[in-house]
Amino acid sequence: MKITIVAGARPNFMKIAPITRAINSYREAGKDIVYRLVYTGSKEDESLDASLFSDLDMKKPDAFLNVTGTNHSDVAAAIMLAFEKELNDHPAQVVLVVDDLTATMSCSIVAKKRGLKVAHLIAGTRSFDMNMPREVNRTIADAISDYLFTAGMVANRNLNQEGMIPEYIHYVGNILIDTIRYNRNRFIQPLWFSTLGLEKKGYLLLTLNRHDLLEKRNILKKLLLTIIEKSGGMAIVAPLHPYVQSTIEAMDIKAPNLHILPPQRYLHFGFLVNEAKGIITDSGNIAEEATFMDVPCITINSYAEHPETWRMGTNELVNENPEALSEKMSILMHGEWKHTTLPDRWDGRTAERIVQTLLNGEQE
Repeated sequence: MKITIVAGARPNFMKIAPITRAINSYREAGKDIVYRLVYTGSKEDESLDASLFSDLDMKKPDAFLNVTGTNHSDVAAAIMLAFEKELNDHPAQVVLVVDDLTATMSCSIVAKKRGLKVAHLIAGTRSFDMNMPREVNRTIADAISDYLFTAGMVANRNLNQEGMIPEYIHYVGNILIDTIRYNRNRFIQPLWFSTLGLEKKGYLLLTLNRHDLLEKRNILKKLLLTIIEKSGGMAIVAPLHPYVQSTIEAMDIKAPNLHILPPQRYLHFGFLVNEAKGIITDSGNIAEEATFMDVPCITINSYAEHPETWRMGTNELVNENPEALSEKMSILMHGEWKHTTLPDRWDGRTAERIVQTLLNGEQE
């Protein structure tokens, strides 16, 4: 079996790494299975730092499609043309796509039109807002996939309600947990940690990425001032991409306990998540990591891709509401946060179940 695995952005690799290791294990056990890893972005993409692939214990992509841009239609068209050529040069039987990016949708369409099997990892997540480009991407990918790999029963229900073929739906668990379980003992304390005078459980971790939130400057400033006020002087560690840094710097916010840092390598960032007193984020992935590690997490969003994080885990949603954020931060700072009940199939064996399902499908 030849599988082409598609990554469209840095976070995809955290979910792909366990699958590549599982494929390698099955091949070493005598199974006829190989994979080719394709990144739709550029080889010069600064988010793919030199340490990423060694940190994740995986190989670098076999191919880069070198598609960049911000216009959804332009990017989709360019990826489809480039991926068509990639499959001409390197045929596959299955194309595995991840999450809900433009790359996810585009490569799914190309594969399906070529008569290939499409496997969608993290299928069935929904915000139910079709004005969100990612909701369009994930809905299209799900509709044409032959393997719908879901992380939880809520995703299963979404797919069933949309009339997906039941035999296509496979509840395999949360792939991100495979990565955390594999790497938790490999986390590395950054050299600057002691330099800043930080102590374990003695700082808050802040991450921001959503472009739509960054465009709401007044709301964002209120949220940041709320975090600073409620922190009570505790250090706020904020590893941020340059575009986020420049947005915050333009607000001229002065706070000696706010430490804005460049993005961190994977094993350093995992350490920061694991050892934080609490996390304020707009990232669904980080909310999942926090839930597994039993670290308090406040998500600045109205929904979570994985509702398990707030139903059973340590996550709380505050939307973009400074008052709700203030209330939750008071609970966090007083040490009265809820604890995790680990969701089903967060056992680190998701990748194994995925590869076994693909091999079983080939035999049918």
